[in-house]
Formats: sequence, C-alpha cells, structure tokens
Amino acid sequence: MTETVIHNARIVLDDEVISGHVCINEGRITAVGHGASTQPGALDWNGDWLLPGLVEVHTDNLERHVMPRPKVRFPMQSAVQAHDAEMAANGITTVLDAIGVGDPYGDGFRSHDQSDLLRVLDTLDEAGTLRADHFIHIRCELPAANARELFEPFSRHRRLRLISLMDHTPGQRQWHNLEHARVYYTGKKGWSDAKFAEEVRIAPERQALYAEPNRRWFADFARTQEISLATHDDTTAEHVEEAHRMGASMSEFPTTLEAARRARALGLSTVMGAPNVVRGGSHSGNAAAMDLAREGLVDSLSSDYVPASLLQAAWRLAEEGACTMPQAVAIVSKGPALASGLHDRGRIAQGLRADVLRVRQVGSSPAVREVWSRGRRVA
Repeated sequence: MTETVIHNARIVLDDEVISGHVCINEGRITAVGHGASTQPGALDWNGDWLLPGLVEVHTDNLERHVMPRPKVRFPMQSAVQAHDAEMAANGITTVLDAIGVGDPYGDGFRSHDQSDLLRVLDTLDEAGTLRADHFIHIRCELPAANARELFEPFSRHRRLRLISLMDHTPGQRQWHNLEHARVYYTGKKGWSDAKFAEEVRIAPERQALYAEPNRRWFADFARTQEISLATHDDTTAEHVEEAHRMGASMSEFPTTLEAARRARALGLSTVMGAPNVVRGGSHSGNAAAMDLAREGLVDSLSSDYVPASLLQAAWRLAEEGACTMPQAVAIVSKGPALASGLHDRGRIAQGLRADVLRVRQVGSSPAVREVWSRGRRVA
C-alpha cells in the first residue's frame, strides 16, 4: 500500500502536543515526527488537531436506535448502521456496545433477547461497511430472574470484552436517594407513585432471590473466561472492596468521592460519564466527574447516552484546568483502551493502529472534521 502522510497538524502525544506529521501504512502508524513533511502528496491539515481515535467502553446509544420510541422496535441491521455512523461521526473508532441483559420489571428493552446484534455485526463487518470497531459490553442487571438466560448467546462470542454488574434497585447505589429514583421511574418509565412504592417494597425479595446469586455467577464466569469485570455505581468504600474481592478491574460511575478514592487505592480503573462533565454534574444527583478529575481519580470517560459528549468532555477538562490536553485526550482514548485490554490503539505512536481524528476548535468547542480507522477515512 502507498504510505499516507498527514502534516501541519497539532498532534496530541502521551505527554505533549507537537506541530508535526504522522505517517500511515497498512493500517498502522509507521512514524511520528516534528515539523512539516516534504513527501509529495502529504495531506495538509492546516494546523488542526490530530488525536487518537476515541474509545468508548459503555454506550447505551444502540438501544435508542433499536427502540426509538416506547414499544417501537426497529430492525437490528438498520439500527446498528445508524448507531455505527453516529459513533464514527463523533470520533469514536472503537466502541463497546453496552447490551443490558435482564429487567426485574419485565417490561423494558432489556427484558428481551438482543443476540441478533451478534449476527448483524458479523455480517456488516464481513461486508466492510462498519466504520468503527465494535465489541460487546454486557450489562448484567443482578436482580433480574432472566439475566443469565439472556446473557448465554453472548457468553462465548469473540466480541465480548467486558461484563459489568448492575443493580438499579431504588434505594441503593445510583438511586440511594429515593426521591431522585422516584422522579426517574415515574418520568421515564411512566410509573405511578403507587407502583414505585410497591416496587420499593418488594425490592428486598428480588435481592435475596436473584441479586447475590447472579453476582457470584457472573463474577466466576468473568474470572474463568478472562473477561474484564466492572462494577456499576459503587457508592461506598465497602462496595469497591467487594468489587475488588470479586476480581473486578473497573469501577464504572462511582457515585461518591469516597468510592472513587477507594477504587484508586485498590487499583481499579475508574470510569465516569462524559455527559456529567459537559453538563457540570450528575443527572441523578451523584458526584461531579469534574471534581473527581481534579483529584486525578478519572481514568476513563464514557459517552453513556450522548455520543458527542466524549470529545466535548475532554476539551472541557483541559479548558478548565482539571488536567492537561494530553491527559484529557488519554482519558477518552488510552485509558478506556487499556481498561478493555486493547493495547494496540488509543495513542498516537509508531506501530499502533492508525485510528486518528482531525479536530478543529470552533469557539470553545471541538468539531470533528475527519475520522480515520486503521488508516482508512470513515467519516
């Protein structure tokens, strides 16, 4: 293949930003250097930023495309194509599609079999039409009776990279504040106050029947199959210590500084929400990601429910002085890549995958101009 050279770019490296050039051949970065290139045909990026492709470890965005309205289901292939295009357009070149398995209430998207996604991803991949590199992150709702059953089709698939253990029972973790939980469930799910009160009443029964047995089973599976394990919405130091004992390597969205500090002390990688950074706080009243970042407690960000937030959050972290630009970019590229066991991407360095972004700052916000995956422009 003919070598591609990009020059006159502000390149974000591990610990500095340089004005220079990058050489790409056969899907890999072959050289990174200071200054302009003299090679004929080099692509002039006119001083725009050159960043590594973003890595997304936890996004619910596919759900929105499969079910764009309550109880309205769209064909999986069309949904995946729309989701994939949106990821790429926002600079995300590697995505762990978060698939929820199990719904304690039996009436939601996650109470149904989503395994057709695997066939669709493989079909589109073989056709060469996927823009981003897709893996699977299974989110296990522990109090759900059908969590293991819905997980089974994903359990041996090559795309499975991460399992997270969730318990959204009102009154604990993310929803330890019952009033915040009531607003969410009555607003988003349309529950009446009476139904919410009844679900809170019977929650301890579900915990006893399903949550603890499922927690042990999924933790054992992750350990024996060497799949990365995360916990979700750790609120106390005890939650983090339990995660550590189970073999978790990642704490997703700790809701308090106490939990985030304990995760750091025990060596768990910490993931916070990019929308939390962009909005200036948590939508459910929990810890502000910016506060954790200022303490150096954020290893990765996730766009969660807003794909555009990932790059925006990195910019805001740097602009507000929570960290340097290289550190901010690492939080949305290198950090999540390493946490997912993907050591061939997430940085601009010789030998790594040529997943690169062209970004221009417009006002105080970043705008994605080009996206390259394995040396091929995809957006």
